[in-house]
Amino acid sequence: MLYKKFGTYICCFLLGILSDGEIISQVKPSKFNKEFASQWYYQDLLNDSIPGISLIKAYESLDNIPQKQNVIIAIIDMAMDIDHKDLEDQIWTNIDEIPNNNIDDDNNGYIDDIHGWNFLGNAKGENVLFANYEYTRIIRKYDSVFKDKGINDISNDLKDDFLQYRRAKKKYEERLTYAKNDKAYIDYYDMGYLEASIALMNYFPKKKYTKRKLDSLKSLYKDDKILNAHLDYMLVYVEYKLTPKWIQDYKQKAYERLDKLLNLDYDERLAVIGDDPQDITNIGYGNNQVNNNTHIISHATKVAGTIAATTNNPKVNKIDNQIQLMSLLVSPFGNEHDKDMALAIRYAADNGAKVINISSGKEFSLYRKWVLDAIKYAEEKQVLIITSAGNGAQNLDEPLAYNYPDDTDKDGNEVAANFIKVGGTSSSLDKNILYKYSNYGKRKVDLFAPGVKILTLTPDNQYKLESGTSISCAVVSGVAALIRSYYPGLSASQVKEILMKSGTSYDIEVEVEQSDKTKKMIPFSELSKSGKIVNAYNALQMAKQFSLE
Repeated sequence: MLYKKFGTYICCFLLGILSDGEIISQVKPSKFNKEFASQWYYQDLLNDSIPGISLIKAYESLDNIPQKQNVIIAIIDMAMDIDHKDLEDQIWTNIDEIPNNNIDDDNNGYIDDIHGWNFLGNAKGENVLFANYEYTRIIRKYDSVFKDKGINDISNDLKDDFLQYRRAKKKYEERLTYAKNDKAYIDYYDMGYLEASIALMNYFPKKKYTKRKLDSLKSLYKDDKILNAHLDYMLVYVEYKLTPKWIQDYKQKAYERLDKLLNLDYDERLAVIGDDPQDITNIGYGNNQVNNNTHIISHATKVAGTIAATTNNPKVNKIDNQIQLMSLLVSPFGNEHDKDMALAIRYAADNGAKVINISSGKEFSLYRKWVLDAIKYAEEKQVLIITSAGNGAQNLDEPLAYNYPDDTDKDGNEVAANFIKVGGTSSSLDKNILYKYSNYGKRKVDLFAPGVKILTLTPDNQYKLESGTSISCAVVSGVAALIRSYYPGLSASQVKEILMKSGTSYDIEVEVEQSDKTKKMIPFSELSKSGKIVNAYNALQMAKQFSLE
């Protein structure tokens, strides 16, 4: 007996079916192997026994169907390697702007914005790499107002700000303690490597350390305690595959965390950018360098590679090659400013983007209303915004769980219908189908998508397997762009509805950690509003139906 739903034939070995897609509780044993390892999420559950998004099947269904329009996806993130050989043909170009003439030719407020805009720089070409955490900014702004006060001392109009300030103080103290310990940790490894490499120079003149030779030396000089201490250090160095570069990169971040991210006296806006971060009308700051510091930062390149890497390189396949990527920089090491996020969303909406990918998040929001207003502005322009749920293994429905940006006001009411928050899943068809670090929430998370061991791009024409809800978010952005490229008449809210309803449901219980650190088994369907994993094939079939109505 066969059942047909949105063009998918579901065999009778399944235990149940939902009206808006499949619900899977029993399937054939997985044939996941090396052949599928780097592109497992393209696969189809029924054909391949892998909980992918049926992307190959989706493309096969599009044979002989003309694409209606190219789609611009704005990636609001870090700097992107726009010269990567698998991205260079996918980069959006502002055709109304003449490159490098130092004139705002299209009168949009941004000079020479050829491929997007960098909100983290200045006109001299200087760029911010490290910025305050949001809770650092909150303390700096409100310490003189709220310090040593209780809730009963605060007027009603400031109570929300006070509660966030109190939460920020607690977080700040926790992170300050961690940062000091982390600095001591990397100082130990930095000094330890220097001392050990000098002590072992006669045995390893080329610094090619191996476990076998280190163990041999320990046996040979077992009574030499000083030498053995150096050998023990190098054994750790070899076991964890540390390198001098890794140590120095880690050290830089550890020191900058204390010197800038947690430094109440440091303000990168004053030091570098020069705008007023408390004035949303103060725009035009920044520069057009959308690919700066990519030798240090790779996040946006990984996100872009998941969405749009071209297929002329056999190592990486694509979600959709009929898209253009707009690069908008708001994310430093630290936290994004709400002002930058709001202006980036508005820039994307004003310059033709139909999908915005925001694979980032934070626990605090100083100017939340600015971002909510920008989300509603994008909705008016029929722009779909897709964000990551975060990698804290948290239930975002809990009272003290926060993840910004989101589309709810302070009372928990949704203010827009163009916003999707995405959690991550793995290739496992068991209790481990939920990515172990993914946030979740029946009210706060909309949808899930694959986000474990996804082959994507890194700067300088490199490739890497990557995991996280940032990748899951990018997967959904790619599917959304695919829908909008073939069915451009659909509104942003309709595309959201399609993505939510057409996904695949799984009758599987997953293990999650509760706020009290105990483990609990919960149906996967209870981890998000839709209870589903995005499915590209089903989404296209439903989009076709919507377009005919």
